[in-house]
Amino acid sequence: MFERPLYLNRLRKYRDTEFIKVITGVRRSGKTFLLQMLKNDLLKSGIAPEQIIDINFETMKYSKLTEKEPFYNYVMQRAVSRKKMYLFFDEVQRVSQWQDAVNSFRVDLDADIYISGSNASLLSGELATLLTGRMVEIPVYPLSFKEYLLFKQSTDNPDIEFYRYINEGGFPAAVLSPDPEVKGTVIDGIYSSILLKDVTERAKIRDDQTLIRLSQYLLSEVGNQISANKIAGVLKNEGFKSANNVSISRYLHYLTDAYLFHEAKRFDIRGKNYLRSNSKYYAIDLGLRNTTLNKNYKDNIGHQIENVVYLELLRRGYKVDVGKDGNQEIDFIAKKGNEIEYYQVTQQIPDNSDREIQNLMNISDNYKKTLITANRMDVGEQNGIPIVHIVDWLLEE
Repeated sequence: MFERPLYLNRLRKYRDTEFIKVITGVRRSGKTFLLQMLKNDLLKSGIAPEQIIDINFETMKYSKLTEKEPFYNYVMQRAVSRKKMYLFFDEVQRVSQWQDAVNSFRVDLDADIYISGSNASLLSGELATLLTGRMVEIPVYPLSFKEYLLFKQSTDNPDIEFYRYINEGGFPAAVLSPDPEVKGTVIDGIYSSILLKDVTERAKIRDDQTLIRLSQYLLSEVGNQISANKIAGVLKNEGFKSANNVSISRYLHYLTDAYLFHEAKRFDIRGKNYLRSNSKYYAIDLGLRNTTLNKNYKDNIGHQIENVVYLELLRRGYKVDVGKDGNQEIDFIAKKGNEIEYYQVTQQIPDNSDREIQNLMNISDNYKKTLITANRMDVGEQNGIPIVHIVDWLLEE
C-alpha cells in the first residue's frame, strides 16, 4: 500500500480534535485507502481494535443500516464504555438522514469521527446547519504527478512520464494496472459507476442518454468557455430534444456534485466581481477524458496542460477562478486566505509574441505572477515574471 502523505498528514493534524473529518472526492480517488492508512496509524499507536468502528456503506454487509435509527443503534451497541471511540463511515450519504446520527455520536460518545462520500451534497443542507464550525473538509483527488511517479516507481525521464500521466490519468487502480487494456477497462468502469451510481441513481434521472452526451461534450471542451445555453444548442442540433437551459443547468450541477467536473467561474479582476457569463469546466482526470473520448495527450494538449495545473492548484488548497482583466484573459486566479496568485499556462510561448507575459504584466496589483510552459526552451524570467516548466512546477516542494 502506497502512502499519500499530503492527505494523511492533514488527517493526522486533526486527529483527536472535536472536528468531524469529512473526506470528499470522486469515486475511486483513494478515500477508502486513506481511511485504512489512518486506521493502521491508530493501531500502531496503541489504539485497541475494539475502539475502532468501521462501516463501508458500499457493501451489502451493512445494507440494513441505511436508516438513521438502526445505524445509530448499531454503533452505540458496539461502543466501549469509558474509552475513546474512532468512527469511520465510508460513503455515508447512502444512509437516510445520516446527519442526525453522526451529530448524536458527537454528543453521546467520546469519539473521533471520520466520514467520506462521493458527492458534494455531503457538505450541504442539514449537515452544514448541524455541524457549522465543527467539521473540516479534506478533499481527495486522483494522483498528482508526484504521486503518479511514486506509484509507478518509474526511472524514466519525468518529462516523458508527464505525457503518460496525461494519457492514463491518476486513478490509483488504473496507474497500478500493468496492462494497457486493463487500464482502459478500469477507467471505463470508474466513469460508468460515477454516471450511474453518483449521478443517475442519486438524482433519479430518466434521460441518461442526454446526461452521457453532456458529460462527453464537457470532456471534449475542457478549458473552453461554455454555457448551459450553448450546450443546449449543440445537443438539440444532435437530436436531443429534451436539452434546454433548465435541464442542462441541472445536469451540470449533478456532474459537478459527483466531482466528475469542476466549474471555474470567471472573475473580473478590475470590477472585483464574478461574471454570470461562460464558465470553464475541468475534468477530474485526464485519463478518464482520453479513454472515454478515445483520444491521447496530443489532442488539445494546451487545454489538457491547463487542466493539470487547475487540479494541482486545488490539491494545494487554493480556490481557483478564471480571470478577466479588461479585454484580456488570465488563465487562473488562485486564492488561499489573503494570498492571491496569477497563472498563465501555455504549451509553449509563440515566437514573436509576448501576449502570455503581457497579460500578467498588465494586472495592476503586485501579487505573485507565474507563467507555466511545457517547453523547456522557454524557461527563465521575463520582466520580473518567472517562466517555469510544468514538470518542475508539479514536482516542487
